[in-house]
Amino acid sequence: MAMKGLVTRSTGALFTILTENGEVQAKIKGNFRIKGIRTTNPVAVGDTVTIGTPGPDGVAYITAIDDRRNYIVRRSINLSKAVSIIAANIDCAMLVVTLAHPSTSTTFIDRFLATAQAYNVPAMIVINKIDLLTDEEDRELLDAVMYLYGSIGYEVLAVSAATGENMELLRQALKDKTTLLSGNSGVGKSTLINGLVPGLDLKTGEISAAHDTGMHTTTFSEMFSLPDGGRIIDTPGVRGFGTVEFQRDEVDHYFPELFRLSKDCRFGNCTHTHEPGCAVREALERHEIAQSRYNSYLSVLEESEKPGEKYR
Repeated sequence: MAMKGLVTRSTGALFTILTENGEVQAKIKGNFRIKGIRTTNPVAVGDTVTIGTPGPDGVAYITAIDDRRNYIVRRSINLSKAVSIIAANIDCAMLVVTLAHPSTSTTFIDRFLATAQAYNVPAMIVINKIDLLTDEEDRELLDAVMYLYGSIGYEVLAVSAATGENMELLRQALKDKTTLLSGNSGVGKSTLINGLVPGLDLKTGEISAAHDTGMHTTTFSEMFSLPDGGRIIDTPGVRGFGTVEFQRDEVDHYFPELFRLSKDCRFGNCTHTHEPGCAVREALERHEIAQSRYNSYLSVLEESEKPGEKYR
């Protein structure tokens, strides 16, 4: 007997499906593919699927996937042209970053935000480990990063999962939404989730002293219910974020402040690199847009010309 369910966990080979009768383990058949999307994983956490009757081993087969409201992808680590769907049917993509131990690069932040924008997923930034920002220079950096992304229009929260500072604000931001959590290894996603879902006790990792980077603790995607309503999807920590199949003439669409300015460029197909009468470069010279954001735009633009290269 076929039944519907929500994919709450994916290990690549086996999926946990939440049905009205409880959890069921399921697999997909080798030839199961979705038309029009070339990915390493046709089924993702957040998908609503149809499954058949479980076999003697208690495992069912996924027979259909409902249409997705949205989804977000990233390029697979080893297969330059293949992409993996991180999550589907989400209300928000939340990027967890840190400004020290380890330090998340603005290029990584910008590439994540651009990808979310391209897939029509609202994004927000959570700056974790603010308890480690103790001197004046650190606090100035925090203020600058919050102002930069806040002025563009992104919601930015500064929290400490370790001390609980501003965690209540984060709970309110997540309430009644399905939110994807992503970020570099070592930014404290597991500690954040443990603070949001009491009793979960996810494993947390140590920071590599040699490289000041995190060691992977999450190896698959999993959805958790929040006590006050809503769900969060934890994903493996990522070291790089390759943008996927951006058309060269659309790259500026995914940088909101550049896109707003582009309507004033002399040429409609302006790439904001060398053309005369470019409103974006004029604004850059007046320090009205951040050099770091412009540099990130150029890196994505370059990648759209040379697909398959990796950027951090």
